[in-house]
Amino acid sequence: MAPTPNPAPAYPPADIAAAVARGLRNANDPPRPEPDAARFARKYAAMSQNFRNGAWRHLDEDDLAQASNKSWGLVAETIKAVSAEHGGIIHKHQSIITVAQELARLPRNAGDADSALLISRTLMVARDLHSNFYEEELDADTVIAGLMQCEEFSALLYALFWPDGAPAA
Repeated sequence: MAPTPNPAPAYPPADIAAAVARGLRNANDPPRPEPDAARFARKYAAMSQNFRNGAWRHLDEDDLAQASNKSWGLVAETIKAVSAEHGGIIHKHQSIITVAQELARLPRNAGDADSALLISRTLMVARDLHSNFYEEELDADTVIAGLMQCEEFSALLYALFWPDGAPAA
């Protein structure tokens, strides 16, 4: 089971925006000014919850491949939502990972190793779940455990990097 993070105080928006910008730059995903980034942030946040709900629905239907893919979607859309909330629209798949890695540096640098570790470990779990969509190698217990970790990841990112700790429904 993933470690239970100890959420640090909210980070200054400028620090979060700088981490997002570094992640995009590291992925060669040039910033493209988006006048309505907040609309994208809300859209991605809603999509993250749709993926979460879809993952559980597919588990109820014994469709492990789809549940795995929806778990990856939960993680990816959460990262995209946080990125967009801080002015960074993700255009490349690789940017999802690099932005999350940069965001993980904020709690790590603040001494919150548990949160940084949860972010890093969940990236690996989510990538394995995404791969399972194609390979169908994971059993139900592994997919469920992965989905639960992805849910914890999503809640943590919103707690640490979203205004007021959670997106409006």
